[in-house]
Amino acid sequence: MKPVLVRQHEETTPPGLLVEWLRERGIPFEVHPSWDETPNPEEYSFVASLGSPYGPNDTHDPGVVEELKLIGAAVEKDVPVLGLCFGGEVLSSVLGGRVERAPAPELGWREIETDDPGAIPAGPWLEWHYERFTTPPGAVEVARTADAVQAFRQGPHLGVQFHPESTVEIVAGWAGADVENLAALGIEDGARLLAASPERQEAAREAAFRLFDAFLAQAATDRSENSAGDAGGKE
Repeated sequence: MKPVLVRQHEETTPPGLLVEWLRERGIPFEVHPSWDETPNPEEYSFVASLGSPYGPNDTHDPGVVEELKLIGAAVEKDVPVLGLCFGGEVLSSVLGGRVERAPAPELGWREIETDDPGAIPAGPWLEWHYERFTTPPGAVEVARTADAVQAFRQGPHLGVQFHPESTVEIVAGWAGADVENLAALGIEDGARLLAASPERQEAAREAAFRLFDAFLAQAATDRSENSAGDAGGKE
């Protein structure tokens, strides 16, 4: 089995629960920092692109440009992409969607409205973003809040605006570094947005594992259908 390629864009945005899930399921993986050499996506079973303080419109940053190229190559070669927040924004951009300033930032815990709760649970989810993606042309919007699309699918690809991979400890680091933006919103203590009981944190972990399982199953189904179609075309 080919390994999974996990794209990490900052030291402060580790894969967290995604790596826990990969290890628990016995799935090989490689975590590649996006500031290193860009790998060939065809060497991997799927690509997971994580969060970043940048957005896909920040093309002054070389790492953003490289990620747009890599995700574009993955889509072109039918390598499934799991885009998480920034990764979802990059996926939307590559597929012809837009990334724009959100009418209100989504910070802390959120419940979402979902059309497919078995694959995209309603939450609880951790969010930390000031921009939002649109559903690309030809994709299917799966979930939303009043302020942003939260999930879309196109073929084997899935983009989400929330952070199923992140824990309270990870996002607390972002809140601690985001003092200026929070102050402008009248928020004195970002950590308070993340307060959660152990039960809620465990529910978020279980929701993340369901989402990752469903993504993997959909990617396998899409791959089988494509293989069958290719075989049929050769008869």
